[in-house]
Amino acid sequence: MVVFETISDFKKMVGKELPIGNWYTITQEMITDFANATLDKQWIHVDEARAAKESPFKSTIAHGFMSVAMISKLLEEAFTIKSLKMGLNYGLNKVRFPNAVPVNSQLRMLSKVLDIQPLANNGVKAIFSCTLEIKGQDKPACVAEFLAAFYE
Repeated sequence: MVVFETISDFKKMVGKELPIGNWYTITQEMITDFANATLDKQWIHVDEARAAKESPFKSTIAHGFMSVAMISKLLEEAFTIKSLKMGLNYGLNKVRFPNAVPVNSQLRMLSKVLDIQPLANNGVKAIFSCTLEIKGQDKPACVAEFLAAFYE
């Protein structure tokens, strides 16, 4: 994790990569919890027996949006800004899901600060390039530009 005292210090990261994240195992419990929270209970996510028989992946898979939902947490583990009073998810650009995430796969995130722009009320909008890798796979689970608002 990289620690910054202020947003001004964080602005020096534009164009630079953040630390590589830890691997996280995507369990069936996590997938089921996400299915319940989003009401997306398609069999490929929640029916382990059917997925083992009928799915080309031979197991359940995580929702694509589950990997997107993990981005803000994974960024929190890459850096912190001590002077922040608040951070908000601001949006997403160019989201793609190049590869399925079978249950018990491990994910980690590679991220880079693309830009930091001023916002009202002593804030900034940070734009990150985020790639969620799947351990042992060539193609990532998710590639997205993630936008966050930070306020001092």
